[in-house]
Amino acid sequence: MSRRVRRKLEEKGKEKVVLPSYPETSNEELVAPELHGFVNWTSLPYDTVLQLFTCLNYRDRASLASTCKTWRGLGSSSCLWSSLDLRAHKFDASMATSLSSRCVNLHQLRFRGVESADSIINLRARNLLEVSGDYCRKITDATLSMIVARHEVLESLQLGPDFCEKITSDAIKAVAFCCPKLKKLRLSGIRDVTAEAIEALAKHCPQLSDLGFLDCLNIDEDALGKVISVRYLSVAGTSNIKWLIASNKWDKLPKLTGLDVSRTDISPTAVSRLLTSSQSLKVLCALNCPVLEEDTSFISSNRFKGKVLLALFTNVFDGVASIFADNTKKPKDIFSYWREVRIKSKDKAVDDMMRWIEWIISHALLRTAESNPHGLDGFWLNQGAALLLTLMQSSQEDVQERSATGLATFVVIDDENASIDCGRA
Repeated sequence: MSRRVRRKLEEKGKEKVVLPSYPETSNEELVAPELHGFVNWTSLPYDTVLQLFTCLNYRDRASLASTCKTWRGLGSSSCLWSSLDLRAHKFDASMATSLSSRCVNLHQLRFRGVESADSIINLRARNLLEVSGDYCRKITDATLSMIVARHEVLESLQLGPDFCEKITSDAIKAVAFCCPKLKKLRLSGIRDVTAEAIEALAKHCPQLSDLGFLDCLNIDEDALGKVISVRYLSVAGTSNIKWLIASNKWDKLPKLTGLDVSRTDISPTAVSRLLTSSQSLKVLCALNCPVLEEDTSFISSNRFKGKVLLALFTNVFDGVASIFADNTKKPKDIFSYWREVRIKSKDKAVDDMMRWIEWIISHALLRTAESNPHGLDGFWLNQGAALLLTLMQSSQEDVQERSATGLATFVVIDDENASIDCGRA
C-alpha cells in the first residue's frame, strides 16, 4: 500500500489496520514494469542466423527471410542457395520464379517429376553445375533439351533410377551439343542409345569421364569404345549387349578404370578378356550376373592379380580393401576407413573411384533386392546387408537413399501383406 492510500485511511478515522509491509512501488513501475528476458532476434550474430537458415528447406527458408529486412538480406546469401533439393514439396513455375533472384549462384539441383523438370528453367540458374532427377518416366526430349540448353556449364546430369521412357537418343545429342563441359552423365531406362548419340558425346564432351547407360534396351557397343575420355563406365541392367564386340572395343579405352556390368548376361570369356587385356582397368563390378555365376570353373579361378572383380561369389569388402596400400584395416571397415582418411590423403583418383564404387554397389543391390531372385539368401546374410548398412553412412545422398530403400526392400518380402523375412531382419 502506498503512503497516499495509507494517509487517506487515517484521515477518514478508520481503524488502524496492520498491513504487511511491501516494498513501495511508484506509479510508473506499476504502469510499465521492466521487461526481463526479451530477445531481439535481429541482433543475433549473422553466422548464427545463417546456421538457422541451413536447417530449413527452401520453402521455409524463403518464408523466414521475409520476416524483416535484416533477415531478408541474410536469407539471400549465396552460401544458402548453392544447392537446392526440390523433392520434398510441389515445385512449379510460380515457385521457381519467386526463387529466381536467389539462385544466381545455384550449383546443385535435385528435382522429382515432370512438373519440377519443366519449371527448372524459371530459376534462371545459369551457373548450374549438377542436376539430378528421379521419377523421370514422363520427362520428354523437349524438356531435357530445354534444361541443357539453358545451362551450358553443366558438368553432371543424372536421371534415374526409374526409367526415362520418353527420352531418346535425340535428347542425348542435345546434351552433347549444349554441355561441352559435361563430366558425368548417368541415364536409366532409355530404349535405344544410338551410335550417333554416343559419338556426339565423344566429340563434343572431351571431359566426360563418368558415363552410365543403365537398364537400357539397346546400346551401340562399338560407339562406346570411341569415348576415349571415359574413366568409369556403367551398363548395369542393359540388355542385348554383344559382349564379343564390347570386350574387344572397351579393353582399348585408354583411361577406363572402372566398369560396371552388373545384372547383365556377360560371359566369363568377356570378363576374362576385359580384365587381362585392359591396361587401365582396375575394378570390374559384375553383381548378379547369372551366366557368370553358373560357370564354376571361372568362380574357382583367381587369375586377375592387381585387378578387382566384385561379384556375388567374391568378397566385396576384401576386393575394395585391396585398392588401398594399408592392409592392416579390417575389410568390413574399409569404407569408414576411407571416409576418415580421404580429407588427409587428398588422393583424388582413389576418392573418385570409391565414390563410384559406392554408387554402383548401392544401385546394384537396390535392383537386386527389388527383383528378389532365388538363391541369394547366403549373399544377403553374409555381406549384402552389411554392405547396405555401410553405404547408408556414405556422404552421397543418393547412395544413402538407395541403400536405405534397398535394405527395407530386402527385409520386406511381400509389400501387400507386409510380410517380413525374420532371418533377414
